[in-house]
Amino acid sequence: MADITITKEEIDNRHGRYVAHVAGIDAEAELTFTRRGEGRISADHTGAPEELRGTGAAGALVRHMVEDARANGLTIIPLCSYVQAQYAKHPEWADLFTTAPGEKPKIPQ
Repeated sequence: MADITITKEEIDNRHGRYVAHVAGIDAEAELTFTRRGEGRISADHTGAPEELRGTGAAGALVRHMVEDARANGLTIIPLCSYVQAQYAKHPEWADLFTTAPGEKPKIPQ
């Protein structure tokens, strides 16, 4: 497996992203998020350039977001289709998500 480093970047007071770098590859993958109120974030988009396909970077981003949410008492609204797919493979994450695996998420107003 590739050596993957993940960092969290705050863009502004509501938005941020998790960023993955793979050793030896000059590219980055990201998972963007939005704070949606007290104790809740949405997983908005996961993107990885061609250079990182198959390295496990995108999956590592989702696992990192799940670990971060658990450590900080947050729940996740899975808007991103990739996050939804990973969640479907990991029903043990259900306590951290606002939907059941396969259920369409709703964005709070």
